[in-house]
Amino acid sequence: MKTLDQLKKEILEDGIIDASEVKEIETVIYADGTIDKEEANFLFELNDAVSGKENHSSWEGLFVKAISSFVLDDEESNGEIDADETKYLVNQIQGDGTIDNTEKALLLSLKSTLGTLPTELENLLN
Repeated sequence: MKTLDQLKKEILEDGIIDASEVKEIETVIYADGTIDKEEANFLFELNDAVSGKENHSSWEGLFVKAISSFVLDDEESNGEIDADETKYLVNQIQGDGTIDNTEKALLLSLKSTLGTLPTELENLLN
């Protein structure tokens, strides 16, 4: 199986994420059944690199599902976003200086799931 670095290099060769690449990303990141910080970082790096491009519509769905799983399906704060996760998300979302539609979709999905977001994340939607 490809490493995250190999996969990122291949995907970014043409600068967009197509449907087959979304499936490949999903296979690689879910190989062990969970999303860890390295995989979450990988997804944010990919998203920043392809932001505003004509990516396949399934990219946004995978990004939202995987990052939501990373912050909500953990042992420390299962089902909620704790202070460390809030800081992580704010840093990742603001990391490239812009909040794109995929990142907004993530925030809206988390808000829908939880009913409310920590203030720092809520502020990113305004």
